[in-house]
Order: sequence, then structure tokens, then C-alpha cells
Amino acid sequence: MTEMPRFTDRPFKPPPDMAAEPRFEITNEGAPIAVLSGADLEALGPRDHVADFHCVTTWSVTGLVWRGVPLRDVFASVGITEPLAPYLVASSEDRRSVAFLWEDAAAADVILATHLDGDPLDDRRGGPLRLVAPSQYGYKSGKFISAIDFRTERPKVMGKEHLRARVAHEERHPRLPSWMVKGPYRLTIPPTGYLAERTLRRHRSSKLGRA
Repeated sequence: MTEMPRFTDRPFKPPPDMAAEPRFEITNEGAPIAVLSGADLEALGPRDHVADFHCVTTWSVTGLVWRGVPLRDVFASVGITEPLAPYLVASSEDRRSVAFLWEDAAAADVILATHLDGDPLDDRRGGPLRLVAPSQYGYKSGKFISAIDFRTERPKVMGKEHLRARVAHEERHPRLPSWMVKGPYRLTIPPTGYLAERTLRRHRSSKLGRA
């Protein structure tokens, strides 16, 4: 692929209606630590990060230019330089969540992105704030991100989600080997992409009709 499609395992579900400005909350077992605004993130000096994106279903897009702030820099800005707990859960406005180990979330290439290829992230790309984890499969790059919570106990994840999902290790599925799932996953690409885009077009048309 040459550009990022709208792709989701819930292709019939439209994107959430998001505020124009990013808002990112950090908590520890639900207890508030900090809330960062778009201005706070901008003050941290966002910069361009070139990375490839690999979907677990086997499609990839190379050389994407994300603009944002490393997640570990965001943590450091509020005094978090060591893990408060071994696990983290990033939550989004579409009621999805993504689980991480601290060592994966705090990797140098994991960023909170606000732009892709020079444009602000929109409802197709998961804006205004998206978590981008290039070393992991795409389902770890959560869209519409609004919060992250430190957890002591290992969080529950979807049945088909690997806790680490590292591309280099082909950790596509928590129980099945990669070779077993690639074929079935690949078959889902055309219908999922088509349905996801159709849902987005209808959603945007409906919003225009209400305006």
C-alpha cells in the first residue's frame, strides 16, 4: 500500500466525534497524575518520526512521517522516569484500549502523534491524538487516544491480541503461530477496508446533514 487506509476490526462502527484539541490524561490504577493539553504537548517539541506501519493482517505502508512527541518524554514531563507499574493501558474515545508492557511503551520509537505526512490526524487516521508504536503490529497504534493508566496486574486483552505484538518476532496472535493466521487474516483485507471507508463516508455525510 502507498498510503494509510482506514482499517479497523469494527468496520461498521463510525469514528467517534472528537474535540479538535488533544487532551491526554495519565493515571496510576485510576488515580489522576496529570492531564496534558495540546499546548502542553506542543511545548515538549514535537518532531517528525519516519516509520513503517505493519498491520497484523499482513499489509504494510512504508516511510510514513508522523509528527509527535515520544511517549517516554511525555511521562518525563510529569516526573515519570521509571515505571510506576509493569503494565500500561491506553484508552481511546471509541472505547477501545491497548495494553503494553512498560518496556514497550517507553521505547524510543513510540510516540503520541498529532500529524501524519504533514497533515493533522483526522477521523480516518485516529486524530487528534494517536499512539504510534512502529515496532509492534498496527493494533497497538491506538486511535483517538485520550488516556493511559499504569496497572500492577496484567490487563486483560482481546482474545486475538498479543500483549507485545512485536513485528520482528511475528507475534500476531497470543496462542497461534504466525503462519497459521496470516492466510485467514489476509482474506479480510479487501472487505474490511471497503466497509471501513464506506462507514466513514456515511458518517461524514450524516454530520454534514446535521450541520
